[in-house]
Amino acid sequence: MTEYIILMPLGIQLLGITFVVLKDKYLSSAQRHAMLTIIAIITLLVAQNCGEYFLGTSVSMPYLRTLISSAGYILRPTIIVLFCILVSPKKNHYFAKILLILNTLIYITPAFSHLVFYIDKDNHFHRSFLGYTAYLMSGILIAYLVIVSIIEFRHKKSALGVVLANAGIVILSASLELTPAYIDYPVNYLTIAVVCCSVFYYIWLHLEFVREHEDALMAEQRIKIMMSQIQPHFLYNTLSTIQALCRTNPKKAFEVTEQFGTYLRHNIDSLDKPDLIPLKEELDHTGIYAEIEMVRFPKISVEYDIQADKIYLPALTIQPLVENAIRHGVRSRNEGKILVSTKEENGFYVIKVKDNGVGFDPEKVSEMGGSHIGIANVKQRIEDMCSGTFEINSVIGEGTEIIIKIPKKNEEK
Repeated sequence: MTEYIILMPLGIQLLGITFVVLKDKYLSSAQRHAMLTIIAIITLLVAQNCGEYFLGTSVSMPYLRTLISSAGYILRPTIIVLFCILVSPKKNHYFAKILLILNTLIYITPAFSHLVFYIDKDNHFHRSFLGYTAYLMSGILIAYLVIVSIIEFRHKKSALGVVLANAGIVILSASLELTPAYIDYPVNYLTIAVVCCSVFYYIWLHLEFVREHEDALMAEQRIKIMMSQIQPHFLYNTLSTIQALCRTNPKKAFEVTEQFGTYLRHNIDSLDKPDLIPLKEELDHTGIYAEIEMVRFPKISVEYDIQADKIYLPALTIQPLVENAIRHGVRSRNEGKILVSTKEENGFYVIKVKDNGVGFDPEKVSEMGGSHIGIANVKQRIEDMCSGTFEINSVIGEGTEIIIKIPKKNEEK
């Protein structure tokens, strides 16, 4: 019975990872459920290995051993499919699921036929012409897992390395089982590899969620910083404008006061919106801001050319850019013009904010401190929240154009 000592480290790993997954506050309920399902199936696989080993070496019960062996060939590919779901939870993975169903149907047949394998009355295991189906299916599923991982983690080399390393360990273990040098133990090489890889993968997964949580906190803090930079001067100037209008044009003062209240409400609401918002909502907020500013600066005009409207973007994306264009660009012009445009182009939604202002050196944005904090914050959130790009083209004395490109997949959010 000393050979069963291998169960101790495997059991400790499975119990430890189960406890940690249950307590991990960074996992979503879906991810926690998937991870616990993987742990449960691995536990069943360990038990299956032990049962098959016992029936193969100690007790001769061919039919029961056949059923237990079939279960092992079904459970292994199931674990790979669950890893695919963990790597890319938003995909349906129909290809992987169809292969899993096909493999399951094939390995049910040993209960009543010899198409895959059979165990004779002397308790000897014999493979038939479909005997390597599980290895073939698992190989295809691992290749599929690698492809999905490359697509999902193309911008994260460390994450891709973890998945590829785990896939390599599984392939090596499966290959060793098919060599003449293989030594039979209560738990086979492949099951040991799967247990270890699950632990490695979870450790990486936990670190990724911690990093994402910290990034989210930093993004929220950046929004608050941006708000604190935008509001004070605008609040003061708008209130001064309303005060002056109360004497010269009370009706206009009433309209501006109403617009100002709507603007403030939108700004406050934006702090509670961690997700992306529709373009229309952002343009409405930008329009209110622009109308208030145009009361103070009648020579400024803000125009819109909206050819694509199915765009989702972070709150306070376009408005800070228009504000920056007014404050630092067109305010000193005799005829200051700002154009906000959107269109579809090569799989992207393209948003442009163009002005005919005084321009600046884009290379020195980081040196300008608070005067251009809106640009830096918008750029960071477009990259982090939308996987988009942010480009500044500016010529001193001629004007500035800011180009945002967001992948069209964001319309599904």
